[in-house]
Amino acid sequence: MTDLTEEEVEAIAEHEHCHEMVAMELGHCLVRTEEGVVRIRHMITEDIAMARARGDSRRAEKLQVVHDRFCEKYPRALRSEIHA
Repeated sequence: MTDLTEEEVEAIAEHEHCHEMVAMELGHCLVRTEEGVVRIRHMITEDIAMARARGDSRRAEKLQVVHDRFCEKYPRALRSEIHA
């Protein structure tokens, strides 16, 4: 249904506090636009920051790998701005 990996979907679900099926649908819609891939990257970076803030370095490291792979697959995600 989506080109996102299981780990990317998990990161969206964690960020949005939703079921993975909902996260998969959301990710599927977002990945279709440049602003959407930027939003997903921001979700993942916020998840990394939250994991670090609570002292969960293992989770932060895992999410960093997810982030890096996502950015390799979607280089346009490296744009920093999101237009509302």
